[in-house]
Amino acid sequence: MSSPDTILVGDVTYIREDLAKTAVKPNGNRCVVVADRGWIFAGDLTEENGRIQLARAINVVRWSGVGFDGMIENPKSDKVVLKSVADVDLPAGAEVFRVPVSDSWGL
Repeated sequence: MSSPDTILVGDVTYIREDLAKTAVKPNGNRCVVVADRGWIFAGDLTEENGRIQLARAINVVRWSGVGFDGMIENPKSDKVVLKSVADVDLPAGAEVFRVPVSDSWGL
């Protein structure tokens, strides 16, 4: 849905640049997790007993020409390849970093 502050192009909603700096961050538990050895997964994240579990998991297989930030902003781009996988269970020490995303990211 478009408003004076947003525009919808295809299935992507864009917001004004000045509003992007103050945009509300996702408050759910879905994250993109970059793990050691270059693995990148997304999922509904929980942590327990030194482990990271990702439900509704997706593997980010590759992206090209859009950069990491472009992949985060538009996972449905034809330049991004995602693959649904079984739930992921990682040791917490394998996490390099995580990026909170919307609850439907990549689905």
